Amino acid sequence: MTARSSGTRRYAEPVLHISGAWQRAARGAGLLASDGSLAPTIFAEISAAAVRHDAVNLGQGFPDEDGPADVLDAATRAIRDGVNQYSPGRGHPDLLAAVAEHQQRFYGITLDAGREILVTAGATEALSAALLGLLDGPDDEVVVFEPYYDSYAAAIALAGARLVPVPLRWPSLEPDLDDLRRAVGDRTRIILVNDPHNPTGTVFSREVTDEIVRLAHRHDALILTDEVYEHLVMDGRHVPIATLPGAAERTLSISSGGKTFRTTGWKIGWITGPADLIDAVLAVKQYLTFVNGAPFQPAIAAGLRLGDAFFDGLAATQRERRDLLGEGLRAAGYAVSTPAGSYFTVADARGILPPGQDAADFCRTLPERVGVAAIPLTAFVSAAHRRDYASLIRFAACKRTEVIAEAARRLAASGR
Repeated sequence: MTARSSGTRRYAEPVLHISGAWQRAARGAGLLASDGSLAPTIFAEISAAAVRHDAVNLGQGFPDEDGPADVLDAATRAIRDGVNQYSPGRGHPDLLAAVAEHQQRFYGITLDAGREILVTAGATEALSAALLGLLDGPDDEVVVFEPYYDSYAAAIALAGARLVPVPLRWPSLEPDLDDLRRAVGDRTRIILVNDPHNPTGTVFSREVTDEIVRLAHRHDALILTDEVYEHLVMDGRHVPIATLPGAAERTLSISSGGKTFRTTGWKIGWITGPADLIDAVLAVKQYLTFVNGAPFQPAIAAGLRLGDAFFDGLAATQRERRDLLGEGLRAAGYAVSTPAGSYFTVADARGILPPGQDAADFCRTLPERVGVAAIPLTAFVSAAHRRDYASLIRFAACKRTEVIAEAARRLAASGR
């Protein structure tokens, strides 16, 4: 079994005879079995089961509705106006300006749009380019909060560095400061923070973020933040680490338009921070995609300039969906951790798991038995720690409210 697939299916016969850095990436992502065969991700497996059984798919975290009309119309206009060739290497000037305006408007962060912002092919490319650009082999360590978004491990492994996990433990799913202090040391090159957090929905407390900054200074580490759910904080407001005292000069912040404007297929992201660090990321990024999504860049700029009512509405809608899903899960017999941000809710199925089953086995049968699909949390942890998360399941509440209500109804009915 592999940490990511948690199953026995394989894409192909053993392929270890094909040498290359791909092996590091596949092992890092938990997709390369000891016999050399590649395994499918559990995401693909569960989504296929959802289709077979006409289940409500709360597995993968993408919306099922289009974004604001103003944003979609801006993309159409850009295409018709001829914005269809390569954009400038750092990004379309209007998007660079809009990101700078957004950071000032929401967080009081002042950026030089020409030097301290880089547009990327989604947040994933920004993460990969930063990790590949700033890591330098096996002597470098990256501290990551576990469970973690699955691309982190692949990119860290591809860079030849070592991932050091800090566990988020049930039921609080908050990092323990002593665990964090043990993880960060003189070999730590980067502390990678996902806040609001996928897959747990945790929003880090000020105590935690202050300690991250303190440890980064003590050990001369960089801070890389993944903030794609910044406008999906349901209680309070997002506070970027870059705004904390002493953090800005060593922090690179990443976000994107996909989650905020329900345009995940456009893949428009950005990374911001000190000019010298952005230059280092650009040195790698320009040889990955070079540039991307020319007509979508001014459209995302239009989105970033929408009024406060739009951004406030995002959080309010997500709060309603979170609460609907939580009610259905509790009625079905799950213990539920109420998320503070993101699309995701984590539930513990320990009280309803059949004897001998873990959450991965349970999730494989869920689409047929209940008509709902979800992902075991073991898909987001390293192989050595799977047992610690064996009964936990991630549900994505990012579908239309009526779809979440139907999923909640099916879940509740399964508990009767």
